[in-house]
Amino acid sequence: MGLLNKIKGEFIDIVEWLDPSNDTILHRFERYNNEIKYGAKLVVRESQVAVFINEGQVADVFQPGTHTLETQNMPVLTTLKGWKYGFHSPFKAEVYFCNTKNFTDQKWGTKNPIMMRDAEFGVVRIRAFGNYAMKIKDAVKFIREIAGTDGTFTTEKITEQLKNITITRFTDILGTSNIPVLDLASNYDELSKFVFDKIGPEFLEYGIELTKFLVENISLPPAVEEAMDKRTSMGVIGNLSAFTQYQTAIGIEDAAKNPGGSASAGIGMGMGFAMANQMGQNMMNQNQQQQNTPPSLSQFHVVVNGQQTGPFAEQALAQMVQSGQITKDTLVWKNGMAAWTSAGQVPEVAKLFTQAPPPLPPQVPPQQ
Repeated sequence: MGLLNKIKGEFIDIVEWLDPSNDTILHRFERYNNEIKYGAKLVVRESQVAVFINEGQVADVFQPGTHTLETQNMPVLTTLKGWKYGFHSPFKAEVYFCNTKNFTDQKWGTKNPIMMRDAEFGVVRIRAFGNYAMKIKDAVKFIREIAGTDGTFTTEKITEQLKNITITRFTDILGTSNIPVLDLASNYDELSKFVFDKIGPEFLEYGIELTKFLVENISLPPAVEEAMDKRTSMGVIGNLSAFTQYQTAIGIEDAAKNPGGSASAGIGMGMGFAMANQMGQNMMNQNQQQQNTPPSLSQFHVVVNGQQTGPFAEQALAQMVQSGQITKDTLVWKNGMAAWTSAGQVPEVAKLFTQAPPPLPPQVPPQQ
């Protein structure tokens, strides 16, 4: 009896799995000679599913809870084993524990740049990356389609295939979206949803449910980003001449504060005089340009056929005078005038009448 009890004691009474890792999806319960004692306790914890396999064929599936392994709660295995009249001896079966929790922060990213056309920049190369979350939806399908006979299956073994699907679909969606490159950042949510809806059904083919998909960043090549930064800087600076003068003034102030020796002071003063001369020259050039620029005639409103028209510039007014639309008695007005005034009494308009050709002389009928 002692030997029999010893042999019985070698059979496992409790079948359970405590996951010591954060990335194990599937774990095969290991035991000697694949023998399980009849009446043993099966403990399936929350976020777990236990799958019994008999000679390579999926048998019973157990949800979270504590189960006593007897014929009445193992109908498929009982049928496969042919236990028609009850059974009380140890039996052989493989037990796989499938982790159904949410596996978060799974990374994806483009290995090579994506080529696309942009209305503003032409052909550009972009890179993208982000993360997603997934969990096992159908443990049996996952074992059949992916895991097979692998005793321990981690996320690392499946994420490479999932990333390939993700990048392929993302590239297709991005290429057909026609979203300008500069507007991509404001469309991360929309792109994430499009990709989520596209690849979700493909994940389910492996028994995996996609629970979250996020586009974290889409970037341009460093050279393009550097050019954009320069373009932005120019926009911020605005008037480059005024900015140069400001920088020159700061340079003069810094040179004056330089506590170095006499040589440094001399260099600083020389730089200061040079900068001052440059500033003076720039100001003289600006004043000369302003003096050489002819003043422009203010734009006038004109009353034509009892209706207010305009405003018109000098060239348009001259043409109207030549065509006879404006006479010296025509009322005109511009900003700064108190009231409508006859064109002949407004010096800026009156001078146009002296430029107009005189009226044609009356034609003399030919003599018979």
